[in-house]
Amino acid sequence: MPETSILSDDFIRELINVGEVDLVVGVPTYNDAGTVGQVVQAVRAGLLRYFPRARAVIINADGGSRDGTQELVRAASISDVNVSADVHALRTLHSISTQYENGPASGVALHTILAAAELLQARACAVVSPESTMLEPEWIERLLAPVLRDGTEMVLPVYRRHKFDGLLIRNLIYPLTRAVYGCTVREPYPSDFAFSGALGSNFLAQDIWTQEQGRSGTELWLSISAVAARSRITQSFLGTKARPENAPTDLVKAMRESAGTLFGSMEAFAATWSATHEPLEAPCKGCKEVVSLEPLRLNRKRLYQMFTFGMSELEPVFLSILTPETHSELRRLAALPEDKFAYPADVWARTVYEFAAAYHRAVIGRDHVVQALVPLFRGRAVTFLTENREASAEQVESNIESLCQTFERERPYLIESWNGGK
Repeated sequence: MPETSILSDDFIRELINVGEVDLVVGVPTYNDAGTVGQVVQAVRAGLLRYFPRARAVIINADGGSRDGTQELVRAASISDVNVSADVHALRTLHSISTQYENGPASGVALHTILAAAELLQARACAVVSPESTMLEPEWIERLLAPVLRDGTEMVLPVYRRHKFDGLLIRNLIYPLTRAVYGCTVREPYPSDFAFSGALGSNFLAQDIWTQEQGRSGTELWLSISAVAARSRITQSFLGTKARPENAPTDLVKAMRESAGTLFGSMEAFAATWSATHEPLEAPCKGCKEVVSLEPLRLNRKRLYQMFTFGMSELEPVFLSILTPETHSELRRLAALPEDKFAYPADVWARTVYEFAAAYHRAVIGRDHVVQALVPLFRGRAVTFLTENREASAEQVESNIESLCQTFERERPYLIESWNGGK
């Protein structure tokens, strides 16, 4: 029986009017009128160009926008019309919008899209971000075709990013996911991704939807759960990842949604990742150079100062989380002058692993464990920026790969720490 409890009666009636479909493209929004129009038009063009015979629907799950976002999405509905000189609509393409309650929350939007896709018995579902302003019609083909034609269960993106964009992904989320779960997915916290109808039903059946993972960090949780289940995963190169003009600066919130979700997943899937298992292949279709070198200024001095301040202010917290050896090493690093400062990869990996073990043992409140990682991450970010300041795209990639290998090499330390040996 499809999960429909999250869907309003009016929305269910709209879905019933649509009928069964082959494809769903979900667009979660909240006050995205400035970008959602172009994103939805690109989605529409992709569906019509690459899947002209498929029964498809665009579903917008909105968190209470007051700027006309929903109207822009609904305007994408078309019937049997000529879209352009080379694209014809062979079927009606519906574009419907619903406003969920208690929003905005990305996890609730995803829950809504998943429930709607299951009710419509969709064969495949993609989710795209309204902030993906570089989205081209080809992205829709690259996300959905592996599911429809190759039997892939989940498609995760690979983007071309500026070498200093995605510092949290490159220094924590990617290396930790890769080392713990044995899968080289570059973007385990995806903003644009796709999955089969069957996997979507498995996502719905998880017991996260009344918990924090069902409100924030949900995209990361779902991709990790697919990796932990050893699902068939493909990565697709989409293109350039646009950096939002007003990129969020709340690192505490970002750390909760990333490290908090990852540590929580390690708790939930401990029996899977702690056992010996073969690496999970995640081949990348169309992968190209993924690092760009446009100018981008970041304040290393400010990050360094916040690291040293955090080391001083959170001393009692670090004493409860870190081993004496690691704590002593971090104090030594914090005493270095800025021009001599470096947070080595092996020390960073052991730091993260000790935080994961402390979260597991709940040595203090788990949210406090996650928050305490913020100043230490800033120290690691300083080192990443310094190492790659003059680096070519190839050197940046080599440095990221070296960091991942360090996390993998230190994995036995994680197991020992997790089991209480450190």
